[in-house]
Amino acid sequence: MIYVSTGGEKKQPAWKTSSNLINHGISCIELSGGLYDEDMLAKLKGLRSIAKFQVHNYFPPPKKPFVINLASLDKEILALSMELVRKAIRWSVELDRPIYSFHSGFLVDLKVKELGTTPKKRKINNQRNTISSFIENINQLAKYAEKHGVSLLIENNVLTPNAFKKFNCNSVLMADADDCLEVMKNTPDNVGLLIDVAHLKVSSNVLKFDKINFLNKCDSWIKGYHLSDNDGTRDSNEVINDSAWFWPFLKKKLGYYSLEVYNVDYKILNQQQIKVYKKINEQ
Repeated sequence: MIYVSTGGEKKQPAWKTSSNLINHGISCIELSGGLYDEDMLAKLKGLRSIAKFQVHNYFPPPKKPFVINLASLDKEILALSMELVRKAIRWSVELDRPIYSFHSGFLVDLKVKELGTTPKKRKINNQRNTISSFIENINQLAKYAEKHGVSLLIENNVLTPNAFKKFNCNSVLMADADDCLEVMKNTPDNVGLLIDVAHLKVSSNVLKFDKINFLNKCDSWIKGYHLSDNDGTRDSNEVINDSAWFWPFLKKKLGYYSLEVYNVDYKILNQQQIKVYKKINEQ
């Protein structure tokens, strides 16, 4: 499936964004973010006959917003994050797509208003303690997901130049291959990787590692992709073209490709979907 993300529409519920996409010929939709709606599930289930859905990360959005962090050492934030994921797992079943994907964790707990900006400097959590806690939490969620027949995919994180400069270190988990491999090797078979090629482009520039080597090392666990482009300095969700760096390295027989291209019209989104379809079906 080649999905289109609702993540670019932050000022309306995802069911409304989905309806707009469907009306413009896009019926494979990744549900991500948007505004809270009490009747969200019922409205989405009403669209199942004309659309296919994939649940991703901060979805369904809670009534009171917060920043999900499954690596948090703050008990309240972790409890909220774990409950959101458990709910998303149940919704994945309800929406006939038993795969749920989500972001890896952070060594700091961000505020909602800091998303998309350079976070305020503060003490960061110990990396070893944080990744150990993250793996423990993922294992708990994997057991819950298995009971519901759901697979989990963890998305590689993005480390921006501004965040690296602010904290003078890597403040996120799973931006590089070492972190990804440690998590994959210590979690069960129903946990895999969702590779965001735009995140990878930025993180590799900041941490000075080879993108292709990352993909080769993680290949066995890659089960899906997020696709967009940028200038290598921030995750700006730009359109992808024929010369994008990642085309030769994408696995071509997966069931999960999602466009995270924002701030463009529906005609361009349709064109982007067609481009991905042609590229992954090239011989």
